[in-house]
Amino acid sequence: MKSLRGIILLFAALMGAALVVLLFMNQKTEYHGRDVSYYNDRLLTMQKDYLEGTPVETLEEKYGCRIIFATALTDSELVTFYGKNALVVDFAPGGEYLGKAVWDDTSEAYETGRMAVFRMTLIFWGVVLAAGILLIVVLYLRMIRPVQELSAYSTEIARGNLDVPLPIRKNGISEGFTESFDLMREELRNAREREVLAEKAKKELVADLSHDIKTPVATIQATCEVMEMKFRRKQESGEPYDISGEELEDLSGKVKSIATKTETINQIMGNVFHATMEDLEQIKVNPTEESTELIEEYLRNLKNYGTILPENPIPRCLVYMDKLRMEQVIDNVIGNSHKYAGTDIHVSFDEVRQADSSFIRIRIRDEGPGVDEEDLPLITEKYYRGKLAGDRSGYGIGMHLVKSYMEKQGGGLEYYNDNGFVVELLLKKV
Repeated sequence: MKSLRGIILLFAALMGAALVVLLFMNQKTEYHGRDVSYYNDRLLTMQKDYLEGTPVETLEEKYGCRIIFATALTDSELVTFYGKNALVVDFAPGGEYLGKAVWDDTSEAYETGRMAVFRMTLIFWGVVLAAGILLIVVLYLRMIRPVQELSAYSTEIARGNLDVPLPIRKNGISEGFTESFDLMREELRNAREREVLAEKAKKELVADLSHDIKTPVATIQATCEVMEMKFRRKQESGEPYDISGEELEDLSGKVKSIATKTETINQIMGNVFHATMEDLEQIKVNPTEESTELIEEYLRNLKNYGTILPENPIPRCLVYMDKLRMEQVIDNVIGNSHKYAGTDIHVSFDEVRQADSSFIRIRIRDEGPGVDEEDLPLITEKYYRGKLAGDRSGYGIGMHLVKSYMEKQGGGLEYYNDNGFVVELLLKKV
C-alpha cells in the first residue's frame, strides 16, 4: 500500500506541474486590439500612390487590402466583409469619394490565436507525456519487475516441480503474495499426493467391480446357452411343449435378448476395466459405415422397457456410427424414459440438414412430466442428477455419455420438454 500511495502522490504532483505550466502560458497570451493609426497612415499613403497613377492591383498587393469601388453600403462584397468584422474605411483620394478600402485583419488575428493555442497544447501534451513515461518507469521498477522475477518460479510450478521453495523478499510490492504463492505450492504438492493415492484406490475399486460384475454375467450367459440348446433339441426331436408356439417363440426371443445384453455388458466392462469412472471420455468410439436398420433392431430388443411406438420407418441409408456405442446410447435414452416417466415411448425418424451435412434424426419422446427447467441445461453434465431422480438408482452419467458418444460419432444431441421429455439423436449420413 505504501508503494501505491507514493505512486499516486507522484502522479498528482506531475499533473499539478502540468497545470501550472498551462496557466502560465495562458496568462502570457494577450490581445492587443487593432492599431487604427497604423491603418490611417497606410490609407493616406495608398491614396497618394493612386493619385500618382499606381494601378489598383498593385496597391492591393502592396498594402494587403481590397479596394472596392462601390458607393452603396448594401453592396454584396461589402456586406461579406462587414460580416467578417473586417476594417472598412472610405477610399477618397484627393477628397473625391470612390469606394471603400478593406483590411480583413480579423482572419489573420484568428489564425495567429489558433497557432498560439496549438503551441500551448503541444507543450501541455509534452509535459503530460513526460509525466506518463516517468510514472510507467516507477510502476515498472516498483511493481512489474518484482512480479517478473517470479516467472522462473512459476514456470517450475507449471512443469510440476513443486519441491523448490520460493524465496520471500522483504520490503517489496511482492512481499505479500510471495508467501501466499509458496503456501499454494505446498498445497498443490499435498493435493498431488492425495490424488495419486485416490487414483490408486479408484483403479483397485474398478478392477474389483469388473471382476464381481463379470461373474454373474458369465453365469447368465451360460444359462441362456443351456436354454437355447434345450429349445433346439426339443425342436429337433419333435417333442411336444407345455406352452403354445407363440409363447415359446416369445420366450426364445427373450432368452436371445438376454444373451445379447450380457455380451454387451461384457464388452462394456472390458472398456471400464481400462478406464476409470472419472475418465470415461477416454473410451474409444470408432464410427464406421452402418445401415440404419440396426437402429430398429436395437429398439426391438428393448421391449422390456415397456411399449415403444415407432411412428414411421427409419430412412434406409448408411450412417456413421459405432454399433456398440449406439446401442448404449439408445438403451440409456429409452431406459431413462422408462425409469423417470414410465409411459409409452414414441419414436420417429426424419432427415435434416445442418452445416452442409445431412443427418438422420431419431426423435424419442415419452409422455411424462419432463425435466425441471432448472435441471434441463445440466443433465448432460457428468454425475449431475436432477430433482426428479429422488431415490432412484443411477450415477448421473447416462446423458453425459450419450452426448459424448453422439459427438464422437460425428452427430449430435438435442433435448427439450414438449408434452414429455424429448431427446433427438443426430447420426451423420455417409
